[in-house]
Amino acid sequence: MRSSKWHALGNTYLLVTGGELTPERAADLARETDGVVEVLRAEDAEAEVAIWNPDGSQAELSGNGVRIAARWLADETGAEVVRIHVGPREVVARMLGGPEVETDMGRVVVSPPELVDGVELIPVDVGNPHAVILGDPSDVITLGPRLEIHPRFPSRTNVQVARVDAPGQVTARVWERGVGETSASGTSAVAVAAATHGEGEVVVSFPGGDLAVRLAGGRATLVGPAERVLDP
Repeated sequence: MRSSKWHALGNTYLLVTGGELTPERAADLARETDGVVEVLRAEDAEAEVAIWNPDGSQAELSGNGVRIAARWLADETGAEVVRIHVGPREVVARMLGGPEVETDMGRVVVSPPELVDGVELIPVDVGNPHAVILGDPSDVITLGPRLEIHPRFPSRTNVQVARVDAPGQVTARVWERGVGETSASGTSAVAVAAATHGEGEVVVSFPGGDLAVRLAGGRATLVGPAERVLDP
């Protein structure tokens, strides 16, 4: 098994090839990271991956994890456009200048606001579940762990607390399912942008940095960096 460490705005993943991971092994490998990207298959400019959380569960999708897989595959093959498969979803990724990667995240579904345990939230499906709350982003520390495991979400959910600063500009913090608070999240950026704006171009600022989302016709495109963590 080969491995390399990557990050996307401080959201760190271990990318592994040539191994067949179990939940226990994935959890062991994910120590001191935000998860593991397991490359199940790679051929030319196309790869299939599994995204593992630090608790040994699998994520249906990860915007940062997929972007890392795309950058890795591009580095391996020299391709400027690659395709990453995660479960039933295919993500097309285009390499931009420097570490920036543009990914077509596919369809986004925003549901009407709900009141859950006294908290008004907006459920969003980005291929994985999200609960977006409008308010003070620092509240994610208390609301995140509480709502992640709420019975309303039988498979648990990612939680974001977002503040709209101006048209097209949002500040957010995220509590990732199976991880806890992370510095940034790609699918969370899409969920926050869709819940707060619906259409157009939105920059979502996380503690780790900014991600750019473009929404059109119920689909989302995400732009952000992915970089290998070099050994000291």
